[in-house]
Amino acid sequence: MADGAVLVLNRLYQAVQVTGVRRGFRLFYAGRARAVGPDFATYDFENWCDLPPGADDEVIRTPRQAIRIPRVIQLVQYDRLPRREVRFTRRNIFFRDRNRCQFCGRVFPQRELNLDHVVPLSRGGTSSWENVVCACVSCNSRKGNRVPYEAGMSLIRAPRRPAGHPVLRAGWIGPRYEEWRTFLDEAYWNVELAEDVVPNPMPGEEA
Repeated sequence: MADGAVLVLNRLYQAVQVTGVRRGFRLFYAGRARAVGPDFATYDFENWCDLPPGADDEVIRTPRQAIRIPRVIQLVQYDRLPRREVRFTRRNIFFRDRNRCQFCGRVFPQRELNLDHVVPLSRGGTSSWENVVCACVSCNSRKGNRVPYEAGMSLIRAPRRPAGHPVLRAGWIGPRYEEWRTFLDEAYWNVELAEDVVPNPMPGEEA
């Protein structure tokens, strides 16, 4: 299955999630979603397969044909509005901090990052947006069970609660698809984020 991402819309053409190609294609094939073309036309799986892929299109190859990957899909039975409250999760902290260690400022893959309590729990700190940041293994080990100034370290940016869901406000860090631009707010397009795997199941899926 190809890499990359798929933008997921509700029935009102509002972006609600970004998900992986495998998951998006599974919803599309099962009939729970339609592919959305640049002219807002929608296609079921059979009709989409009849469209020949262009020279620059990424495809999924089957024994019989090459199927263009839809970069935008619309859920056929989902009317809810995009989520605005940001859940306090490990992945959303990575999104907020853009996979950047908040002490040394370097960007790392998520597998090479830890979450650090600025004020350690043992010192009265809390597990909250305002007290948890991304930290590389080296900086996390150096800081240990201390507050930053005790370790001779400082944060590159004070941690805050995001104003809106990081995926929808800023897209994601991987490839940016021209097909998404119509459905995402241009004011947030220039912010870079990191690898995306949406944590919440969509309608018709189990967690």
